[in-house]
Amino acid sequence: MATYERASQDMGNVVSLDHLNLTITDQQTATLFYVVGLGFTRDPYLTVGLENMWLNLGRQQLHLPTRPEAQTVRGRIGLVVPDLEELDARLGSVEPGLAGTSFAHSRGKDSIDVTGPWGNRFRCAAPGGAFGGTLMGMPYVEFDVAPGTAAGIARFYETVLGASVSVAPPEARGDGVGGACSVQVGRGQSLRFRETEEKLPAYDGHHLAVYLADFSSPHAALGGRGLVTEESNEHQYRFVDIVDPESGEVLHQLEHEVRSMYHPMFGRPLVNRDPSLTQRNYRRGADALAIG
Repeated sequence: MATYERASQDMGNVVSLDHLNLTITDQQTATLFYVVGLGFTRDPYLTVGLENMWLNLGRQQLHLPTRPEAQTVRGRIGLVVPDLEELDARLGSVEPGLAGTSFAHSRGKDSIDVTGPWGNRFRCAAPGGAFGGTLMGMPYVEFDVAPGTAAGIARFYETVLGASVSVAPPEARGDGVGGACSVQVGRGQSLRFRETEEKLPAYDGHHLAVYLADFSSPHAALGGRGLVTEESNEHQYRFVDIVDPESGEVLHQLEHEVRSMYHPMFGRPLVNRDPSLTQRNYRRGADALAIG
């Protein structure tokens, strides 16, 4: 009888990363960068006005409310795109229209590093490897954190949210900078926290949304520590402070929109177009991208 490593199929209590929310200052610039350049799809059903735009990238979304001040992740956002060559060409095509912003892009061996108009950093990779069969998505968000905090952040997610975590000591990183940890937040999805000696900018309020299988126990654990910041509705609550569960010290700030699997948007199908399709190469019936 065949034997298998069954633990490799285990998943922690966080079942999916739904979206990352970042404010922008205008939708025209965002459309040029995110839709034309990166190849994402504006949600055709919800938030179609000028006050907000939701962008579909595989099974995840970026939520981009229009505000006077833009928000920037203290770290880097990982993306999977269908084709790096096509992405490189699209980014080159939008470069003139994004002149005067923070936009930049550079091609590496296996990825393309992109800086968005408002300073957010992205690393774009092709499908395959650790990202499984998905053609487009946001497999990870990586956050820069203060020295000596990675292990405590891992304890928080494991103890309070019931997530599956892994911790890498400084020597494992190979750059001698500091420790790191990874938190599983769905199949092929993770939140990564990497210690840095660089001065971190003040937290500007960006947030992300995750779904939990056990919704109530983390709420009780957060509430007992006075960490719940919003009781949104029966399906959702929020918290900001990531603390060391042993000492109570605040290690990092990142607003989490925590949702139950009874949330009406859980598993909502998202429309994704094939960004390689144009009027010149149009193929009937090929408008949608099979995201895997």
